[in-house]
Amino acid sequence: QVQLVESGGGLVQAGGSLRLSCAASGRTSGAYVMGWFRQTPGKERELVAFIGQSGSSATYAGSVKGRFTISRDNAKARVYLQMNSLKPEDTAVYYCAAAPALIRLWVPDGYRYWGQGTQVTVSL
Repeated sequence: QVQLVESGGGLVQAGGSLRLSCAASGRTSGAYVMGWFRQTPGKERELVAFIGQSGSSATYAGSVKGRFTISRDNAKARVYLQMNSLKPEDTAVYYCAAAPALIRLWVPDGYRYWGQGTQVTVSL
């Protein structure tokens, strides 16, 4: 029903910035909470941030708070993740996801639709 495609990943030096974009298509009513997750090989997929349906509220993992900003433009069916002051430990595949309910937003099981992921690599 909803397709999500991430873009904007790449290779950046520590201290640099990247902006990830998630394009939604299909049924995009704006009723979804949207989240960004990341995953490193051998580690569980972890929440980076999520944003409410209207974009008026946002929640961040402690590891990225103050450095990353999640935003959305419902008119354009886009969700963004601005990543500043990047660190090597931010290296991961980043996924956007859509949650149909207002529960379990901290874990992957709370999200129904997922993008394919985009690689972010931060070098020293």
